[in-house]
Parts: sequence; structure tokens; C-alpha cells
Amino acid sequence: MLNKIIEFSINNKLIVGLFIIALIGYGTYEVTKLPIDAVPDITNNQVQVITVAPSFGATDIERLVTFPIEQANNNISGLKEIRSFSRFGLSLITIVFNDDVDIYWARQQVSERLQNVKSQIPQGIGTPELGPVSTGLGEIYQYVVRAKEGYEHKYNETDLRTIQDWLVRRQLLGVKGVAEVSSFGGKLKQYEIAIDPNKLQSHNVTIQDVFLALENNNQNTGGTYIEKGPTVLFIRSEGLIGTITDIQNILIKSTPNGTPLFIRDVAEVKIGHATRYGALCFNDQGEVSGAVVMMLKGANSSDVIKSVKERVTQIQKTLPEGVVIEPFLDRTKMVNNAIGTVEQNLMEGALIVIFVLVLFLGNFRAGLLVASVIPLAMLFAIILMNTFGVSGNLMSLGALDFGLIVDGAVIIVEAVMHQLTHGKKFKHVNQLDQLQMDNEVTKSASKMMNSAVFGQIIILVVYLPIFTLQGIEGKMFKPMAQTVAFALLGAFLLSLTYIPMMSAIFLSKKTKHKINISDKLMFAVERAYQNALSKVLRYPKLIISAVIILFISAVYTLTTLGGEFIPALEEGDFAIETRVLTGSSLKTTIENTQKTAHILKSQFPEVLKVVTKIGSGEVPTDPMPMEAADMMVILKDKHEWTSAKTFNELAEKMGAAVADVPGVTTSFQFPVQMRFNELMTGAKQDVVCKIFGENLDTLAKYADKLGNIISHIDGAKNLYVEPVTGMPEIIIDYDRDAIAQYNLNISDINKVVNSAFAGESTGLLFEGEKRFDIVVRLNTDKRNELEDIKNLLIPTPQGTQIPLYQLANVSIKNGPNQIQREDAKRRIIVGFNVRGRDVQSIVNELQKKVDAEVKFPAGYYPTYGGAFENLNAAKQRLSIAVPVSLVLIFILLFFAFNSVKQGLLIYSAIPLSAIGGIFFLALRGMPFSISAGVGFIALFGVAVLNGIVLIAEFNRLKLEGLTNLQRIVLMGTKVRLRPVLMTAFVASLGFLPMALSNGAGAEVQRPLATVVIGGLMIATFLTLFVLPILYILFEKRGKKSISNEQQAIRK
Repeated sequence: MLNKIIEFSINNKLIVGLFIIALIGYGTYEVTKLPIDAVPDITNNQVQVITVAPSFGATDIERLVTFPIEQANNNISGLKEIRSFSRFGLSLITIVFNDDVDIYWARQQVSERLQNVKSQIPQGIGTPELGPVSTGLGEIYQYVVRAKEGYEHKYNETDLRTIQDWLVRRQLLGVKGVAEVSSFGGKLKQYEIAIDPNKLQSHNVTIQDVFLALENNNQNTGGTYIEKGPTVLFIRSEGLIGTITDIQNILIKSTPNGTPLFIRDVAEVKIGHATRYGALCFNDQGEVSGAVVMMLKGANSSDVIKSVKERVTQIQKTLPEGVVIEPFLDRTKMVNNAIGTVEQNLMEGALIVIFVLVLFLGNFRAGLLVASVIPLAMLFAIILMNTFGVSGNLMSLGALDFGLIVDGAVIIVEAVMHQLTHGKKFKHVNQLDQLQMDNEVTKSASKMMNSAVFGQIIILVVYLPIFTLQGIEGKMFKPMAQTVAFALLGAFLLSLTYIPMMSAIFLSKKTKHKINISDKLMFAVERAYQNALSKVLRYPKLIISAVIILFISAVYTLTTLGGEFIPALEEGDFAIETRVLTGSSLKTTIENTQKTAHILKSQFPEVLKVVTKIGSGEVPTDPMPMEAADMMVILKDKHEWTSAKTFNELAEKMGAAVADVPGVTTSFQFPVQMRFNELMTGAKQDVVCKIFGENLDTLAKYADKLGNIISHIDGAKNLYVEPVTGMPEIIIDYDRDAIAQYNLNISDINKVVNSAFAGESTGLLFEGEKRFDIVVRLNTDKRNELEDIKNLLIPTPQGTQIPLYQLANVSIKNGPNQIQREDAKRRIIVGFNVRGRDVQSIVNELQKKVDAEVKFPAGYYPTYGGAFENLNAAKQRLSIAVPVSLVLIFILLFFAFNSVKQGLLIYSAIPLSAIGGIFFLALRGMPFSISAGVGFIALFGVAVLNGIVLIAEFNRLKLEGLTNLQRIVLMGTKVRLRPVLMTAFVASLGFLPMALSNGAGAEVQRPLATVVIGGLMIATFLTLFVLPILYILFEKRGKKSISNEQQAIRK
């Protein structure tokens, strides 16, 4: 079948040529359609349920909102876990589903259950809503809306927030692929009726009367129409409030002497703002407004960012003079950095491969012909990537080794050239005509096709187990296996059709071959190798013993390497998680973070801008309290840095500089990595220790103990112990007897307390399309002290008003700050980042110390999550995937040679290659990561190819009638030395740019490339010496003893 295809291709060159032109045309078009991103999106499948309840504390939120929603959603099919977070004013529940569950189906299930739960949640607390359909990679564009220099006094925080909400956000929501635009910072404009309680009392009016007056004086109506002659006149009233004056002139009631009492007589009407739970600061210049643009899950990020930028340019023209939209975190930077690294590595890899090919083949045309497979196979792969929805990113494109792709083409072209220059029938012919050339190419290509195909099938089979990886590592590495498989499939088809056709046209038809540099080089290498091999064959036991010792030492080295999940990807900017003391006000947090931003901006020339996001935004998918902030430090390109060379070094220096600000703790990470960590595990740190239990005080006690142990572990940095208690609260504890005595009930008093301090909306005021709440609350200077609460006047049914302290005990106490739950159990988090050490060894050390020093009470237990949890899950899967791929390789070898003995012989290349991979990792000081594990899988496939080439040649010589095993080995290795070296050099040097790269994202590729290069170099060297020895031993076994053979060698 294969031979027929080759024959057809050579006989129908035009048809193949047209197909190739079509491939180039269609492939180029598909390249423009390929979705480009920095890394695959590894966020799990999740639905967030957000309930904003501004007036309730953490325990009430947990009891009344979080728990009922958790219970209702506990039995959805495909559910993986439920995490929840309750704190003052907010409940956030993350429901995680298996990866195969359709996200829209999951949202529908959650939605249906929320309808049932709403009846269980008391009225007036808040309405549960679903979070946006976005992911950890979804925050593609973040910007601030600020006043230009010279206009700072013209626009305050309220104006900026109004511009953001009503001009910018509304237009951005219409961009295709945008799921949500979450406004952040600024002050949400409201029309505030600030009541003076003394005036209320003097006029004998209650807050309730004010509410009633506002509700009755803010409405339109209509009276259908009247007929007037031939026309109709429609009737409608204009009774909506339109200005502050309208509010001031609303009548509350008439006094006993008939004088009207207006709202302006008991309250100040002004423009105020809603209670704030977050803020946004720009550099050290104070507050601004802004937003986070979230991309729809599954959308093409490069397209969406492009559309958002175009829309922002349009919006900018419509903004008032002096207001500017300034992006600060734009995914394009990270994508460009990562893709830039990939492009550079692929280009350098391709050039190295071409150079090696030309050097080994000794023929410029042959080198170029083989190299032309690279772009064509790439185009083929990109077409299939689009078809199967694989995006172009660091993992999918970063692990392509062109050496592997051209392997089949190399074998065929080399065979054709060998046939032309060494063929006996062309001794008297100087140049072939086209027909002869066609026949020769058909013959030699058909002869070598089996080895070429077999090699490619083995590499494909090796990558199959990567498809079995699940979870995060599956999402990370599956795209890589898919792309390699697509490219190999393309290369396979090309080596069947395009390569034979082009060989017949493009290769030189001369049969006389001048000796060139390449040949001289190969002769020298062959001579040296043959001498070395004949000496080595005399000491088989010594050589094999040495290799076994090497292998044992390599396995021991592997156990000392330590392990990490996936190396952190440099994103080009920093996210600094900043915290001040629990219970700090928004004002305190702003002041402290502004000091920190000032230090960073003034002391580090690398910093372009610092944007600080404090607390939570309008869509609180990231539920930070007011004492926490994420500082986005936007940096210049790495080559412009002067303070440090690496991100770790810069983080150390920045951390030391900002340590001068008292009461502020900082933790340095990359923005997307931090968001990933948070969405995957519920915490922003690399390693998360969770303690499960019931009592918050007990949890806090053991978390402190754990934190104390971690602080003494080398390599654990940025320790974070979750503050679950210590939130100062004013507790109003009602005296039921006193309440009954005044004929009151608790709901009436609660309503007065809520509206006096939180404020209660009594309707809307429209300004064109904009709408703002009209809110009634106490005047600002009457809600600052504990005494103001105690003296709050409560109206009684008798018409008198009495102060709150006569009905309740009002005091300040410390209450719970936030309560986290996972799978219906309370938990507390202790997190830390890892610097200068691997995750595995740190967690092992921590576990030993915790087991020795901490005894948990019954019902309390710790777990270790984050990167460590992911590493263990991935290791478990690799421990199944790698043996499966090894078994598959063996089955293929058995089919190829119909011999268990020869299959095992070739199999010896695998432990030999592992030696090189492990030692090279150790030499470069790299821990074992999942990247390295995938490198080993790829390495085993390539390492076997060399063995196949040698054993096939030995068998051919044996069939020709040679019986002297030593002669077979020496002749066979001499003939096949060039292809063996070429395969090894092309495959390993193709990875060289990745192994040496320092670009963004190179951290993920480096371990993989290091393993392949080290493994192939050592494996090839050892295969060329160990395989011949093993071959002789295996063949002799049963016929003669080894000692007899040694005597024969000595003779």
C-alpha cells in the first residue's frame, strides 16, 4: 500500500505539487485564524454563586445564605467539590464540576436550585446570583479611568465612577466575547438624604415618615387619552423627582398649627455615595476608578483583546475632556512574551536542524529538501489544531522538536543518495535521466519506508499516554501531545508523497560523487569509532557492569532531585498581595498601600506604574476584605532592568524595600498565576495547608502553630495565616422584656437601625439614561461613635421615641472575620510561596515537623494542597502513563522483529537514555517537574529509534550469510553510523534553543528540553557501544559460553 502511494507520487508529480500548493495556501489562511494565548487555560470547570448582603456579619451570612445554597447544590451530577467563603456583607460559593461537564448545563442546574433556595433565605438579606462565565485566564484587560494632569480637581472619585459605569462599561459589555466588566474603585453616586435625629425629634417625625413621603412623591402615571376633534391626546403625569430641589420640597406632613414640614427642614439633601468595600489607586497619586474586563470561557483571547482595544479607542473619543482610559494589565504583553520565546526557539531549532542535516548529508540540496518538511508539517499541524480547537501557546507549540518531524524524511533522502552514489549498476553512467531517477527513488524510498514509518509510529505511540493525563497537568500537556501528533502525521504523509516526488526532481542526478568536508568528517569519526568499538568488544563484562552502576547511581540521583509541579511562568509583571491589620478601615489600607507604591515607584526604575486594587469590586469574584490589596506592579522589559537580573532577585529587593512601611505584609507572585492558584484552591499562595474543624477559635490556634513551624522552614516565603477572628464588631444585644414593655417588636427596631446606618433606598432618580438610588440615612457626623448608636431614637406605637440603649445592650466585641468551608466542613488556610527550593522537599519537611510537634484534637485534621496536591496527582497519573508507553513500545518492537530477544535488546536504550536525562537535570540543578516527566516520555521513543536502525542492519548482514558476529557488528555499525548520529543530533539539537532560552515561558520548556538532550546524547553514545556487546552476547547465548567467545576475540 505504502509503496503504491510512493509510486503514484513520483509518477504524478503535478498532482502532488498542486496538493502542496493547496496545503501552503490553506495553511497560511489557518495560521491567521489560530487562537493565540500564553498558556493553556488550566482553570477547572466552576460556577460561582455570589450573594451581596451589606448588613450581615460572617456567622449570619454562613448560617442564612451559604449553608442553604451549599446543601441545595450538593447532589448535582458531575460535582467535584464545593468551596465557600462567608464574610461581612458577602457570600461567595464556588461549585467545581468535572471537566467533561458542559458549563452552561452546570449553570442551569445551579440556577434551578437557587430558585428553590430563595424561599429559605430570609427576605432583605440579598439575592444569590451566578458569577460571570469566565476563567482564571479570563481577566484579559484591566484599566483605570482617571483625570489627566491639570484636571485632577475637576473630577472627583464619584465623577470617575459614574463615567466608568455609564459610559465605559456599558459600551465594553457589547464587545463579542466579553462576559463581564467588573467596575472597581471610585464612589458609587447616590442622592443622600442625611437626616438630623435632633430635628426629627423636635418635629416629632420618624424615619418611617420620611420614607413614606419620598415613596408617595416620586412616580409618574398615565390617563390613557381623550379625543379632541379628529385627533387623540395622550395623558401622562410628570411626577418623578428630577433634581435635589425636588427632593428638598417634598412635604412630610403638616404641623398641628398647619405649617407644612418639608424634607429640607429635617435633613440635608446632597450627592453622596454607597458604602464602599473596595478602592482603586493609581501609582502614588490617590484614588481613581477602573474595571476588569472578563472574557467569556472558551473565547479566543487574542481576538477579544483586539476588539476590546478597538472599542476603548472609540470610547476614549466620547469621554469628557480631561478624562483618560489607561490600561495597566493587558494580556497581550504576557502572550507576546511567551509566543516571542516560542517563535525564537522554533526558528533557532529549525536553523540548527538544517545545519546538522546539511553537515551530515554532505549535500546542500538534500539538506534543504528535508528541511522543507518543517514548515509544511507545521502548516498541516496548525490546520488540525484549528479543527480540534487547540490554541497556539507555550505548551502546544513550545515542545515541537523539528528533529523528530524530519526523521522519516531523513531516512528516505539518505537512502536515495546512498543508492545513487554506491549503486553498482551506475558505474559507467555519469548522469541519470528522469525515468531512471524516478525508478531509483521509488526503489530506495520503498525499501526504507518501513523503517521511516515505524520510527514515526513509535514516537506517536510514546505520546499517546500523555492523552490520558487529567486535571491541570492534562490541560497543560495534552495540547503539546496533540500538536506533536498532528505534526508527525503531516510529516508522515509528506514523506510518503512530497519527499519522493521532490527527491526525483530536486536531487542531483549525477552518480559520481566528489568527496566533501562532510564525508571527510564522517570518515574520521567512523575510523575513531571502529577502533574504539573493537577495543570495547574485548571487555563486555566490564562495560556492562559500568553501565549498570551508572544506572543505579542515576536512579539514586532521581530520588534526591526533589519535585515541583510546573515551574512558574514569568508573566512580565508582578502581583503583590498586600495586607494590613485585620479590621483596618479602607482609609488606613489606602494610606499604607500608597506609601508602599511610592517606595516602589521612586526606588525602582524598572517600575512603569503601580495600580492597587483594594477590597472587592462590583462583581466580587475575588472576595478580598478591605484590609487586603492586590498591587499590580507593571514592569519595563527585562532587558531595561538595572536593579536586578531575575524576577526572584527583584522580588527580594522590592520586598526588603517595602518592609519599611509598618504593619504591611507583602507576598510577590505573577498576576495570572495568583488568579489560577486562587480559583483552583481558594488561596493565592503556591502551597496551601488547610486545617478542617468546627470551632473557629480552635482552628485559629492550630493555624498559628502551623504558621510558626512554616516560618522556620528554609525556602518557605510570604507566609499567610488566614485571619478568621479578630474583626471588631458593635453588637446590639436586645433586651426582650424592655421591648415588650414598650409594645415594640425586633423587626421594627432592626429596620430603624439598618436604615439609619446602612441607609435604605426609597426609589430612583433618573438623569437621562443614568439612574441613581435615593438613600435615606443618618447624617455622617451622627454615625461616627458608639454613643450615636446608643442614642438612636426608636419610635413607639404610643407616638413617643426612646433611645436604643434602653432597649438593648450596645458594646464592641471581636467577632469572626471570615469563614471558609470546603465540602460542607469549615476550614482555615495557611499558605506560603516557594522560593529557591522545590515544593516536594519543603512539604515533606513540613509534614514531618507537624506530625512530631502538633497533636490535633478529634475531628480536626490538616491537608496539603496547592502545587503539592497537583504534583502528587500528576505523579500518580505519570506512574501509570509511563509504564503503559513502555509496554506499547515493546509490543511494537516485538511486531517489528518477531523476536522477544531482539525486542529486549533494543529496549536497553531506554534505561541508557534515562541515565543521561537524570544526570543532566541534576547538573543544571533542576527538580523533577511534570515538564521533565513529559520529557522522559518523549525521550524513550527517540532513544529506541537508534537501536532499531542498528539491529535491522545486523539482521540484514546475517541474512546475507555472514556468521562471524564481531564482523557483523563492526560492518553494521560502520554502515549505519551516519543515520544513527544524524537522528540523535537532529532530535537533540532541535531542542537546544529551548534548553538554553531565558525568555518568558522558557521555565516550563527548559526541564523538558534538558531531559531530551541529555538523554539522547548519553543514550546514543552508550547504544553505539553497549548494543553491539549485548547483541553478541544474546546471539552467542546457548551456542557457546561467553569465555569461548572472548578467546575467539583475542585470536
